[in-house]
Amino acid sequence: MLPPRALFLGSYPPRECGIATFTKDVVDSYNRAFGVSSQVVAIDEPGGEMRRYGPEVVARLSEQDRYSYGDVANFINRHPAGLVNVQHEYGLFGGERGEWLVDLLRAIEKPVVVTMHTVLPDPDETMLRVTRALCESASRVVSLSETGRNLLEGVYGIEPQRLRVIHHGVPDVPFQSTDAAKASFGIGQRTVISTFGLISRGKGLEYAVDAMREVVKRHPEALYLILGATHPVVRRQEGESYRESLQAKIREYGLQYNVQLVDKYLQFDELVSYLAAIDIYLTPYLNPEQIVSGTLAYAVGCGKAIVSTPYLYAQELLAHNRGFLCDFRDSRSIVRQLNLLLDDPDLRRATERRAYRFGRQMTWPHVAVEYGNLFLELAPPDSLELVSSA
Repeated sequence: MLPPRALFLGSYPPRECGIATFTKDVVDSYNRAFGVSSQVVAIDEPGGEMRRYGPEVVARLSEQDRYSYGDVANFINRHPAGLVNVQHEYGLFGGERGEWLVDLLRAIEKPVVVTMHTVLPDPDETMLRVTRALCESASRVVSLSETGRNLLEGVYGIEPQRLRVIHHGVPDVPFQSTDAAKASFGIGQRTVISTFGLISRGKGLEYAVDAMREVVKRHPEALYLILGATHPVVRRQEGESYRESLQAKIREYGLQYNVQLVDKYLQFDELVSYLAAIDIYLTPYLNPEQIVSGTLAYAVGCGKAIVSTPYLYAQELLAHNRGFLCDFRDSRSIVRQLNLLLDDPDLRRATERRAYRFGRQMTWPHVAVEYGNLFLELAPPDSLELVSSA
């Protein structure tokens, strides 16, 4: 039995942000899984009103326009969709801690599933109040990790029956050698380390560049690719100063052969192609409270050996020897873990296989079925049968 028609609300391409990419991936995978054409309510930040969307975007929420929230609620109530899935990040919505979204959810007269992309383990009073109100206004709340679900229940006091874990989706790709992909990029047989995603100071890339200064003494063939454009919000606030500081450090260390910045917002196919060529994925992120990372999820799903700082999501995904943890803000710790994998190809391959096996439950087709089953639980009549996730 097909799940109900769903309407999705979130930021959406061509907007360049992680939630926009996620929203499109959820919509595309849901459509493929069930042969439907879902529609989207896109969120516009100030200045985004002139953005041109595809035909699937049927309404727009203006982040800082208080009246827009009521208009969108009325639109959703009139829309034939049986329910709504909201992709939530605090910075996407107006009001203190994005609290204007609470009024929108309360005004919707159909089931609402809120997917929470951030859950802070030590919220201040306002964050606690807003998050509780958001969850209590939703029919179901999806966390992208077990860590997030545990925090919502234990710290925020959300009823466990309201919570569901559906992993961050990842590409459904075969486990394969990197040789062909490296040849397509002209990399040859070099050992490739990479970090990808929108660039900002919170990514800790300066520590990774510092680490490469030592790594190349032992492994001169190593190539570190920093893939991605500067985050648009960062670019508006400070231009390209962070990227330029990284480039200056690379020149100072004489690492032009070993460290390259690819200044480009990667589309899905490009990203998958690069991932196919990577031997080690590195996330030197600085925020210990981060409970989700789409880039880390993709690396696990594609079966990569991973070195990461121990933020919450990395601790969960890389448990049971699925990857290696290094210390925050510590280039020497990064060096030790990178060299461990570079010195021992057998260890690297074993780590890749463990990551890939775990990632099978996270592929976008599987995630689409999980959302379909959840939507069916909320849609009448009660006799509808769940879609098999096999």
